[in-house]
Amino acid sequence: MTLNRWNRRHFLQLGSSLLLPSGVNTLLRDPTRLFPVGACDWSLGKRQQLSALQVAKEIGLDGVQVSFGEPGLPYDLRKPAVREEYRMTSEKLGVQIASLAMGELNNRPYAADAEAEQWVADCIGVMTQMKQKIVLVAFFGKGDIKDKPAEQKEVIRRLKKVAPQAERAGVTLAIESWLHAEEHLRILEAVGSPAVKVYYDVCNMAVKGYDIFPDMRRLGRDRICEIHLKENGFLLGQGVIDFKKVKATLDDMGWNGWLILEGATIKTKSLVECYRENLHFVRTLWKNS
Repeated sequence: MTLNRWNRRHFLQLGSSLLLPSGVNTLLRDPTRLFPVGACDWSLGKRQQLSALQVAKEIGLDGVQVSFGEPGLPYDLRKPAVREEYRMTSEKLGVQIASLAMGELNNRPYAADAEAEQWVADCIGVMTQMKQKIVLVAFFGKGDIKDKPAEQKEVIRRLKKVAPQAERAGVTLAIESWLHAEEHLRILEAVGSPAVKVYYDVCNMAVKGYDIFPDMRRLGRDRICEIHLKENGFLLGQGVIDFKKVKATLDDMGWNGWLILEGATIKTKSLVECYRENLHFVRTLWKNS
């Protein structure tokens, strides 16, 4: 697929990253790369730390998924000075910020915590300032809503409340949870906003026993906004996930966007070595896309 075949949705999803200086923009330097590859800052051992960008540079990644956490931390993105530091470092290193992620919601449940609810609203404002389009809204650990209808109902209520703000900002709140496709769709349809979509993690869904290929197709191209490529205890391509079939399914769906690496390390290699191998695997597999 060539650059002139990108569809309008893909440009909107990558959004303002295409407006960044050419030193930052890997896609403009290499127009054949339609699937930029990043990694979560926590998987790089640098949760909500600026140094995650340097580790990503060392590995050769296109970008980093950056954590947005509770207020007051050293790299709290609510602070203009911190956002500027990220911007300058991103430009200097040529490593993009792929998206944001609210992993702290696994400890402070969105369905029950008033401060957590406010943090999501805060993050929308930050995304506008940082020209970001996607934030992962996590529902694991204490925030798990699987088989919890009361919590799911409250999540729907809160998302309906904040969705208009996200719509005005042109950003996406991306649910990542243990829910299967039909459960996700029920929430999305109940909220009824184009600003609420699904963050799809192929490993998490496989761990739950879901057949991920019809699951992805059921959600569809326009409801999956970003993807985690992950394995537990294996490098990518050496574990239980059939990544060739993942790619074929996404190709059939016409999906494109950021591929974010998570997990997929082994004890016999360093983190950097693992991620260089994972990056090589993904770029090789997607090289003709």
